[in-house]
Amino acid sequence: MLSPAVLSLSLAAALGLSTGASLCLSRQFRVQGDYMLGGLFPLGSTEETTLHQRTQPNGIPCTRFLSRGLFLVMAMKMAVEEINNRSSLLPGLNLGYDLFDTCLEPVVTMKPSLMFLAKAGSSSIAAYCNYTQYQPRVLAVIGPHSSELALITGKFFSFFLMPQVSYSASMDRLSDRETFPSFFRTVPSDKVQLEAIVKLLQHFEWNWVAALGSDDDYGREGLGIFSGLANARGICIAHEGLITVHRASDQQPKKMVDVLHQVNQSKVQVVVLFASVQAVYLLLNYSIHYGLSPKVWVASDSWLTSDQVMTLPRIAQVGTVLGFLQRGDLLPEFPHYVQTHLALASNPAFCASLDAEIDLDEHVMGPRCPHCDDISLPDLSSGLLLNMSAEQLNHQVFATYAAVYSVAQALHNTLQCNASSCPATKPVQPWQLLKNMYNMSFQAGNLTLQFDASGSVHMEYDLKMWVWESPTPVLHTVGTFNGSLQLQHSKMHWPGNQVPVSQCSRQCKDGQVRRVKGFHSCCYDCVDCKAGSYQNSDNFICTLCGPDQWSPEQSTSCFPRRPKFLAWGEPAVLSLLLLLGLVLGLVLGALGLFVHSWNSPLVQASGGPLFCFGLVCLGLFCLSVLLFPGQPSPASCLAQQPLAHLPLTGCLSTLFLQAAETFVESELPLNWATWLCAYLQRPWAWLVVLLAILVEAALCAWYLAAFPPVMVKDQQVLPTETLEHCHMHSWVSLGLVHITNATLAFLCFLGTFLVQSQPGRYNRARGITFAMLSYFIIWVSFVPILANVQVTYQPAVQMGAILLCALGILATFHLPKCYLLLWLPKLNTWEFFLGGGHRAEGDGSSDGGRDGTQGHSE
Repeated sequence: MLSPAVLSLSLAAALGLSTGASLCLSRQFRVQGDYMLGGLFPLGSTEETTLHQRTQPNGIPCTRFLSRGLFLVMAMKMAVEEINNRSSLLPGLNLGYDLFDTCLEPVVTMKPSLMFLAKAGSSSIAAYCNYTQYQPRVLAVIGPHSSELALITGKFFSFFLMPQVSYSASMDRLSDRETFPSFFRTVPSDKVQLEAIVKLLQHFEWNWVAALGSDDDYGREGLGIFSGLANARGICIAHEGLITVHRASDQQPKKMVDVLHQVNQSKVQVVVLFASVQAVYLLLNYSIHYGLSPKVWVASDSWLTSDQVMTLPRIAQVGTVLGFLQRGDLLPEFPHYVQTHLALASNPAFCASLDAEIDLDEHVMGPRCPHCDDISLPDLSSGLLLNMSAEQLNHQVFATYAAVYSVAQALHNTLQCNASSCPATKPVQPWQLLKNMYNMSFQAGNLTLQFDASGSVHMEYDLKMWVWESPTPVLHTVGTFNGSLQLQHSKMHWPGNQVPVSQCSRQCKDGQVRRVKGFHSCCYDCVDCKAGSYQNSDNFICTLCGPDQWSPEQSTSCFPRRPKFLAWGEPAVLSLLLLLGLVLGLVLGALGLFVHSWNSPLVQASGGPLFCFGLVCLGLFCLSVLLFPGQPSPASCLAQQPLAHLPLTGCLSTLFLQAAETFVESELPLNWATWLCAYLQRPWAWLVVLLAILVEAALCAWYLAAFPPVMVKDQQVLPTETLEHCHMHSWVSLGLVHITNATLAFLCFLGTFLVQSQPGRYNRARGITFAMLSYFIIWVSFVPILANVQVTYQPAVQMGAILLCALGILATFHLPKCYLLLWLPKLNTWEFFLGGGHRAEGDGSSDGGRDGTQGHSE
């Protein structure tokens, strides 16, 4: 937009003017119009020692000229002249302006502010109870440039509800409508800029930074907002400090060195510097002098384009500088406008014409900018303008230009003008103008802007980086921010072509969480998440998986658990099913053989129908193992124990009858034996069997009522699976279903263990004894095995116990009889199984004795 010194030198050469001629600039700062606007601009600065020694409220001289303020004045003058020459905005009306220098000081700024509020046509402020009809000298104020000054003038002008539009004051506190109801600005709030800075830090994963601010309202508020945003985004501030700007203090060097020492000690590589130009100038000057290691300086827009900072000797030693600038519209006609008016200001004839005009305000205020008239074109070309590029000024020039257009649009709306004409000039009070500025849209250049509820405008930001192409840096655009951050990495210049790293601790791997060390959340050890937990969005605590989920160590997610139970296809189950087939085959074979030999002495002596009933029960006992494998259900859990032990009770009750009969025949006197044996035969024998089964059924009912087994899903036993099994409440509950069978087995064993076998007869007691021994061995061994085996295989242990118990009874009691029937048929006689003497005594005749024997054996 603006070229360097060519601007003024070529201008002087082209016009044939003396480059050493002074410029009559201050006399151009007031132009009369139908409606007047006030302007506050930074045209000069003062010595701080002057303020420090001030003891009377007299005037303060401004000594140093700031060319930046001059170009902002030119932007306002151009905007007013454009509006006055346009036919669509305020047609037929002229705006005037009255511009003053703030000298960068609140004390100086208050004098023109009072003048703006003076009654029109005078230089004094009248006191009224009601200022509704009060007509001040100006209708609105453009400026000032800094937030520190705007905080003062904003409250002052708000009392009179005079609109004030700043082109640079960006503090978020100025958005408070209760405190500053008449304040507007054509720049966004600092909060937007700080959000962009935080997103920049997040993008490069710079979570260990230092934050410094100037010791004033601007720096303190900026640090406060940044600290809140940074903490919310996981960025740790290793050191936060304020930079004092009063160089008159003897403690200044020590304080500055302390700040630099703490930044160095924190071992950060990135410093967020939200401060005024004066504070940054002092800090970087000291850092260069004391050799602070190069850093990445994230700048606020207040100093990013400051020529005072950019021209510091050896400024390149500070490292990398980048920051955000709001993007304004280009004003291509502005360079020509500046050239033309600087030429006029150096024209003696033009200056003489201005001398003829009498400025009554100078008798009260003094010259508006006396040091502006003491400069010449060489001062501009060899001074600050020499190093000033278009990008350095564009955003502030456009913001000033837009501020004038916002007031003009509000006045256009207040007067109810149309595109071709306005009503006759009539008085407009500032508060009337203010009503039309809230949430107002207006055109400035090629952009359409709108004041939001807080009086700010929304504008995009450009990310600027200092690139060292000359003794002073040049601003390069390397990204944009409009709610989201877009970077152009190829345009960025980093030391060694490596993006600096600024982290207190390395990034944790996936599946690890941070164990914080000390007070900062960014300083931590990385800890693996244990099995059963995973790293979620929370980087500090491992999240436990759900009850139906699992995870390995150092995991970032959980996986669903697969159900685990004793499946039909497992090797153990297949082996037990083969054993079941063997036992069932033997049972069915024995049953078929006994049915085939139904009338043989062996079958009849063994009990006949009761004997076959016992075999059937034994087969049902074996089939109950089919309830144990497969996915359990509540019904299968309830059915397992009763359906297994009721058939066993039926089998053992038949053996009990034979054991009792053997004991009675062998151990009791003959008359007692004959009488008791009658009760051990049919139908009394079936009554004993039924009674035993009913007792077992009652115990099973008690077991189901008092200690019902439940189907549970256990996630603690297996790491990756959910174990589904039938849960037994206690050993007492298991003992209930075993009481009847254990009692019958014990009585069988007791009744046959001491019985003396008779020579030449079949020893029925021995088979029962060994059958009961196998029963006790198997079920006594079952208890410790069941208690110590994994829960997964407990159903297999119960299956094995059932099948081995059945096989033991079958092998010791039933299979020897099958052997006699098949391979020793000559022993299948009444004498061998019952003995002839006992048959003859049981009945008087031979035929009757045979019948009686048959009846006894059955």
